[in-house]
Amino acid sequence: MIPPVEVSSLIKVSRYSLLLLGMIYGKKRYDYLKPVAAEERRIEEEEKKKREEMERIAKALAEASEDTILK
Repeated sequence: MIPPVEVSSLIKVSRYSLLLLGMIYGKKRYDYLKPVAAEERRIEEEEKKKREEMERIAKALAEASEDTILK
């Protein structure tokens, strides 16, 4: 077996500094996108409520038109 090679300290410092920079970038990006996603979820929820209300009204109208004297 070949003995392990000693890794340069410059490579070690570079590796960990880039790792740290990546973590900082990810945190900033997450903080930037989180309110955008929350707003999208809020809008989708409002649209879903409106759509469900319209479906309920359409169903009630369909049932009301079926209940006639002319059956």
